Parts: sequence; structure tokens; C-alpha cells
Amino acid sequence: MKKAVVIVTLALILGACGSGAQDADYVATIDAWHAQREAALAAEDGWLSLVALLPIEQGARTLGSAPDAELRLPAPAPPRVGTITLNDAGGLGLEPAPGVPLRVGDDVLNGPISLVPDSDGEPTEVSLGTLRFYAIERGGAFFLRVKDREAPARLHFTGVDRFPVDPRWRVDAQLEAGSARSIAIPNVLGQLDDAPCPGRLVFSLDGVPCSLWPIAEAGEELFLVFADASTGDSTYGGGRFLSAPAPDADGHVTLDFNRAVNPPCAFSPYATCPLPPAGNTLSVAVLAGEKNWGEGH
Repeated sequence: MKKAVVIVTLALILGACGSGAQDADYVATIDAWHAQREAALAAEDGWLSLVALLPIEQGARTLGSAPDAELRLPAPAPPRVGTITLNDAGGLGLEPAPGVPLRVGDDVLNGPISLVPDSDGEPTEVSLGTLRFYAIERGGAFFLRVKDREAPARLHFTGVDRFPVDPRWRVDAQLEAGSARSIAIPNVLGQLDDAPCPGRLVFSLDGVPCSLWPIAEAGEELFLVFADASTGDSTYGGGRFLSAPAPDADGHVTLDFNRAVNPPCAFSPYATCPLPPAGNTLSVAVLAGEKNWGEGH
């Protein structure tokens, strides 16, 4: 009898040790992933380098740091950098001012060029000293996105605070059959865009039934924009982002809220972030992932 008790006790101890090792490995994996996330934020072209978002109206608009420039760049850009033109057909062009060393890649611009916006593929990125800029399109409106590798937010970045990694925030979810639809995604510019949704994800957190609507084409990785009971308090007021693998053939997917991250708008007032769509606010306080950071939008 005593031998049996010893064997059972030893098995329980070894099981607990094995579970502890698994948890430690899991925490280490999340920590390594988040370190890469912070490195991307602080990269020369990361979100912390964003310094301006300039609306581009139709016609020819002066570009530079002069007070009367219609598209005003931050210092140390020259007073006159060039002219950006948006024509009636939605075409964008840039004509450099004489003597301004603008570059596209390694090539110095010697004359006018077309500016391809991000909506048409890889945007035309123009550099000038520590600055770089390119055109983006949001809801039919065009903007000039400006980054500076010497932006104070980037140079003084010390990381993003987050909740302790806890395996209980890694949950199984089920994609409801037949619930695929298109959902309206709002953004901070006040626009609405329709996005494909493969269906509603249902799961539970702390015993509370929950659901979220992801963005993705069928069979693709899921992207979720969500809010919860911590939003606007310990976490960012505009919600957070979460990515998850595509559901398996039976509709099962793991949601790991330890990987919930702040949107770019938490780091800069010049980002154009999506906001949680209708139905994506959880009643549970998700005390996992990144906490609030800075002021942003």
C-alpha cells in the first residue's frame, strides 16, 4: 500500500513539474515574440517614426516646411521640397523643387514622377535626409504619410507595458458554420469600409460566453479588432488587435489574448486605424496582452 502511495505521489509531482516546464516554455515563447514586436515598432520605418499625415486635395499643392506650404513637412525639411498634384482621375505626381535631393531608393530624382499610393500596391516611397514619405488612400481620400527615423517617440522608446503572460487567456474558439458575412469596419477618420468575415467565433472567457467577428477571407489567417471591459482604462481606448491562425477543417481555432496588441493609433496621432466593429466588444476585462501606451488618437 505504501509503495502505491509513493508511486501516485511521485507521478503527481512529476506531472506538476512537467506542467510548470510547459508553462515556462510558453511564457518564453510569448516574451520572444513580443520582443520582436517591440523591435518592429522601433525600426527606422516603424510606427514610432510616424510624424505627419497630410490630406492631399485635388490640384497642385506645395510641399515643404515653409509656414505657407499646403503640405507642410516637419523640420529639418527645406522650406520648398516640391509640388504634389492630384488630378481628376485620382493620379498623383511629384515634381521636386530645384536643388532638393529627393530620392526613390538609391536614385536621385531629376524630374517629375508618379506617386503610386498604397491602394495600388507597393507605394512610391520618397526619402529626404531622415524623412521618408509616401501616399496612402483611405476611403477614396488621399494622404501623405511622413516618417522620420529621428522622431522623438522612436528615439526615446523603452517598450510597451503588458500584463503578465498567463496561459488561461489562451482559449479554444469555434467558427460558427454558415455565419460568413461582410462586416462594416469603422476607422479613426470617420470612414466605414466593408471587410470579408468568415463567420462568428464563439468561445468563453472566465466562464462567460463570448463571440467576435474576425476579418479574413475563407481559409486565411484571422485578424480581430476588439474592445473589452478594460478598454479605455488599463488598455487603449480604441481597442486592440489580435491575429490568429486560420480555423482548421472543423472550424476550431486558438485565440491567444496574450498576443493582443495596441493598434498604431496608440503610438501616433497620425495613423489611420480600424476600430472595433459592431459585436466586437467583450463584457469581460481581458487582462492580457499590451496595456495602454502614450496618447495617440
